[in-house]
Amino acid sequence: MIRSSNGPTTKGIRRLAPTAAIALVVGLAAGCSDSGTAIKSPFSTSPPVVQHGPVSEVKAAVVNGLGPVLVDGQGITLYLFETDRQGQPSKCYDICAVQWPALVLPSGTTRPSAGPGINPALLGTAPRTDGTTQITYNGWPLYLWPPDRAPGKATGQALTNGGGIWYVVNPSGDAVKTLS
Repeated sequence: MIRSSNGPTTKGIRRLAPTAAIALVVGLAAGCSDSGTAIKSPFSTSPPVVQHGPVSEVKAAVVNGLGPVLVDGQGITLYLFETDRQGQPSKCYDICAVQWPALVLPSGTTRPSAGPGINPALLGTAPRTDGTTQITYNGWPLYLWPPDRAPGKATGQALTNGGGIWYVVNPSGDAVKTLS
């Protein structure tokens, strides 16, 4: 059916139908899954799977294809930001810090702890502009990548994001740029 110039034409309706169908599917998917629970973004703020150890602990763990790398006390992979400068405070703030949260000392904690495979002499801290204290290793500020929700993941490895490249860190305190 074709309407006057004041209403939609069948051609116009056919153009809108795919858009409306996509919007409906996206809206339904965003609201719930088959189980009735909300679908979570990979940037979810829910806590990662806890293995053991405090968040302020830095230790070494093997990640497939990368060898031993730094992880936090819960086993979540840690990264350095190549745009940062070794021995200097972080350059990752604003949207960068939302995408790549700094590994910071919890309130009331004065020093990070060295777990298995870590050289305690390389572990340190640096102040952040928000008043928190970021954990460093070999002078590099350390960060988390929220999509790495479980131990053994390194989905941020060699990712160009936030104005620079992100790398996992080996126990010597260097960026891992090649696969093992």
